[in-house]
Amino acid sequence: MPTIALVACVGKKNTTPMPARDLYISDWFRKASAYAARVADRWYILSAKYGLIAPDTIIEPYDETLNKMGVAARRAWARRVIEDLRRVLQPGDRMVILAGSRYRQDLIGPIRQVGCTIEVPMDGFRIGEQLRWLNSAWSKRCPLDAHWRQAKLPRHP
Repeated sequence: MPTIALVACVGKKNTTPMPARDLYISDWFRKASAYAARVADRWYILSAKYGLIAPDTIIEPYDETLNKMGVAARRAWARRVIEDLRRVLQPGDRMVILAGSRYRQDLIGPIRQVGCTIEVPMDGFRIGEQLRWLNSAWSKRCPLDAHWRQAKLPRHP
């Protein structure tokens, strides 16, 4: 079955409309999206404003984040995203989620109900740990193969 990756949006953006893959310009996003493109058959961006978007979708810059939304607004956002995900997911698909807890908390249950497996390889990592993990995923010490799921970095290298 296919692997589908979800990558959270970030605050640092270009200033003009462009494909979503190019709009987000943080180091974390660039590394996470490159990783998603390498390990998944398809990948999407979890946008606080637009919901689930394909990387080539042209969007305008915005200043929204789930981290500043209340619970009701986050749940409404998650319902929108799940509605879109149901159009692309099949039972047995493998989901890789590269997003913080607020972006994934209301998605995991409904994704599992579809019959997909979910992996959150950087669960519990702080941003610096996430960047080190993403860097290590490209190194020879941590090849991207069937063992990548176990390749968590130690908490204190």
